[in-house]
Amino acid sequence: MRRRLARFVIRRMGYTMVGETPPAGILVGAPHTSNWDFVTMLLVMWHDGAHPRVLVKRELFKGPLGWLLRRLGGVPLDRHDAGSVVADLVEEAASGEPFRLVIAAEGTRSAGEYWKSGFHRIARRTGLPITLAFFDPPTRTMGYGPTFQASDDVKADMDLVRAFYADKRGIKPANATTPRLREESRTT
Repeated sequence: MRRRLARFVIRRMGYTMVGETPPAGILVGAPHTSNWDFVTMLLVMWHDGAHPRVLVKRELFKGPLGWLLRRLGGVPLDRHDAGSVVADLVEEAASGEPFRLVIAAEGTRSAGEYWKSGFHRIARRTGLPITLAFFDPPTRTMGYGPTFQASDDVKADMDLVRAFYADKRGIKPANATTPRLREESRTT
């Protein structure tokens, strides 16, 4: 049902899907510039039948919206105690079940200085690959870019991320944050 819905909506929007759905891993959804990004990343995943987990700020899980977010694969993220959520996700990823986690690494829909590093830390702790996913209205494309293993060389990994997202605009391009982690500043 989700697959058919996603394919119908993507076709009606006039978008083209690119890339292949990864069997498992951490998916970085970017640029994250609008509330619609959550919906578009679900469409990207559902298009090929994938059932992702999606980190969503805990404050949105109140009332009926919380029920809906959980049904859609939402995982409440307490931004003041993100470490415990990461530990739970690492344990879930180690369970042997197919595990796909979508993370909006920008962490906010407004322009900021740095991305959140959770996607890189989770990938390193679990050994799962990182896949770069996107939604690009100017080119009317959405889907998957490169997949890579996170390494100890954070700057090199982020250079790959920056190169891929350099021409991706998102819904509100002025709200995009350049892919950069605080950890890069510490290692240079």
